[in-house]
Order: sequence, then structure tokens, then C-alpha cells
Amino acid sequence: MSAHLSKTDSEVSSLSQSSPARSDRRQVYYVQSPSRDSHDGEKTTNSFHSTPHDGSRKGRKPWKEFDAIEEEGLLDGDGAHQDFHRRRCYFLAFVVGFFVLFTTFSLILWGASRPQKPKITMKSISFNEFRVHAGTDSSGVSTEMVTMNCTVKLTYRNTATFFGVHVTSTPLDLSYSQLTVATGTMRKFYQSRKSQRALTVVMLGSQIPLYGGGASLGSLNGAPTQPVPLTLNFIVRSRAYVLGKLVKPKFYKRIECPVTMNPMKMSRAISLKNKCIYS
Repeated sequence: MSAHLSKTDSEVSSLSQSSPARSDRRQVYYVQSPSRDSHDGEKTTNSFHSTPHDGSRKGRKPWKEFDAIEEEGLLDGDGAHQDFHRRRCYFLAFVVGFFVLFTTFSLILWGASRPQKPKITMKSISFNEFRVHAGTDSSGVSTEMVTMNCTVKLTYRNTATFFGVHVTSTPLDLSYSQLTVATGTMRKFYQSRKSQRALTVVMLGSQIPLYGGGASLGSLNGAPTQPVPLTLNFIVRSRAYVLGKLVKPKFYKRIECPVTMNPMKMSRAISLKNKCIYS
């Protein structure tokens, strides 16, 4: 009896010395974490008592960490949005800047190319044949008719310093009293920069009815007995591709030349210098 009381007093004294007052300790709870290698109750019990958790201190920390993570996530999201918006602004600025620079460059090229117009010079015309004879038109009406051929010479010069040109022309038209008596075609060609070429165009007319206009034409054995006033006219078109199809200046030159067919100067070259109008 005395030994039992002594042992109980000793245990009470040991407990009271080793354990602080309940009011001074924080509440401690345990979470059971079974060991993977545990096979008996002793190891399970040891594992059960091996993971203490402070209920008051540990309970608040996860909330603080969650708030910090959430705040960092929001900040990262705002940064990514601002970065995307900035990149989009840079891209739009690049596109607008490129468009402005390209348009300016194109306008400069177009403006620089406009004064560099091709130069066309009419050289001469020679009449190889000119005959007046009686005949009938396609409807059977009797009238004076003319058959002729002539040769026109001219030069074409590309004055541009940095581009070539593609050249075409309307048919060359030779008329008498507003009636076309001969036509000719100038073949299209390409003329490189700062170069020129000589051109020869043959004009033909076969049995062209003159109707009332032929009454004033005197002829002997089909040959006219007096000079015949004629008018030569056509349009030359030139196109340059300075910057692909974006900058392609066009040049039009209308040429009109009053000429006189002299029956005494057949097959001779008649100069057209200073006789033509270029517009």
C-alpha cells in the first residue's frame, strides 16, 4: 500500500514537473500517418504519435500562403495582358509605319518618273503608189476610188534614266478630206532606259471609195495631176513598270502631221521635220 502510494505520488510529481500548465500550452492534435513499412500495432502507434500539428499556428499559415499565391497569380495575369497589349501595339505601329513609308516611296518614284517622257520624232514619208480610178463600193454605188501605199519613218527615244517602257500604238491613219485612204500598224516593242530606235511603218490602202471627195482629184491614166493634201495621225502609248504593277506611269503622245502628196516626187522621202504636232 505504501509502495503504491509512493509510486503514485512520484508519477504525479513527475507529471506536474514535466508538463506546463494547461493554460500555457497550445492545443496539440495528431494526424495519423501510417508508415508504409508498419506491420504491427507498435509501429502504427509510433507513427500515430510522430506527427504533431499546432492547431492555432498551422491553421492560419495555409490561408496566408493561398492569399499570396492568388495575389501573385493576379499580378502575373495583369503582366501577361499588358505584355500582349504592348506587342499588339508594336505590331500595329510597324504595319502603319511600313505602309506610310512604302506609299511615300511609291509616290516619290511616280513623281520622279513623270517628267521622263518618251520623245518621238517624225522623220519622213514617201509615197510609192497613188492611183485614182473609177469603181463601185460594196453596195454597187459608182465612185472614184484610190489605191496607194506609202512608208513612214520615225524614231522613238526613251529618256528615262531608271526604267524601260513597253510601247504600243493605234493604227497610223492617213486621210483625205476626212476619209481614211491608208492605214498602217506599228508593232509593239520594249525600249530600255536611255536608248532609242528607228521605226518604219508601211501604210496601205486598196480601192478606197472617195465618193464626193474624189470629184476634186484630177487624174491622167490613174495618176493624179496635182498635189493631194493628206493628214497623218496616230497615238503612241508607252507604259513603264517602275515598281511592279504598283507604280506604272503611262505616257500618251498624239501625233498629227499634215503632208502633201506631190505626183512629181513619187518614191522620194518627204521630210516631216517641223511639220507635225505632238500633244
